[in-house]
Amino acid sequence: MGKGGAKMVGKSLKKWWPVFVLPTFAAFIIGFLWPFIWGIYLSFCKFTTVKDVVWVGLANYKKIMIGGDFSHAFWLTVVFAFVSSILINVLAFSIALALTKGFKGTNAFRTVFFMPNLIGGIVLGYIWQTLLNGLLSMWGQPLLKLSATNGFIGMIVLLLWQQIGYMMIIYVAGLNNVSPDLIEAAQIDGATASQILFKIKIPMIMPSVTICTFLTLTNGFKMFDQNLSLTGGDPGKKSQLLALNIYDTFYGRSGPQWKGIGQAKAVVFFVLVVVIALIQLRSTSSKEVQA
Repeated sequence: MGKGGAKMVGKSLKKWWPVFVLPTFAAFIIGFLWPFIWGIYLSFCKFTTVKDVVWVGLANYKKIMIGGDFSHAFWLTVVFAFVSSILINVLAFSIALALTKGFKGTNAFRTVFFMPNLIGGIVLGYIWQTLLNGLLSMWGQPLLKLSATNGFIGMIVLLLWQQIGYMMIIYVAGLNNVSPDLIEAAQIDGATASQILFKIKIPMIMPSVTICTFLTLTNGFKMFDQNLSLTGGDPGKKSQLLALNIYDTFYGRSGPQWKGIGQAKAVVFFVLVVVIALIQLRSTSSKEVQA
């Protein structure tokens, strides 16, 4: 394309860009921005439907702090998110490291490890509930819904099985981009395998570490469907993570006050996830090696 053609395309884009941009922008406002703003407003209200809204100020947020179920779900979710994130990333990186050694059948292994990520959370929850309850019965241990500890471990196992394959693919891509010349030069200089791993490979794949840590942390905090189908929050809401706690507050209790409390919990939940995600992104991005 010559300069004349490029100028014509540029003029056409300047003239017709609203036709392409405005529908997407309108969909963003209608589908995301307006519901988000309206949801924040409803967190300060008592309501049953959006047509009978009564302003109550900070009363909903005060009730959150008083109630013990939210604080329990909050700290359980924090522990769950960090434990699952560490385990997923360590195991996914270890598998990725093994699959980049160049032995036969690596593509088949990658496919097998990735497949669990394609299965829906509700389906996974019921599958693993059957499997784990069967094992617990064989070992004479309480079932998932009868033991908060077993329920917590079950959710960790489920999320590991679902997420490791996806994170492994990201780590494989990062490891494949590490220059063989760097590794060869380090080997010539007498570097050991562990030194190459910690001094060259890991620093070079820090962008992959940033992405995987962000995804696993946010997925851990947002986990809902697996929690609902695997334990349902039982026994006595002791295995209830924050997303399920919000759902239970909003839909599981009658009375106009609970809708507003559930909405306030959702706002606190949003702020929590954003703050932790930003801290994580800042801490891992600062360790990335600039090319």
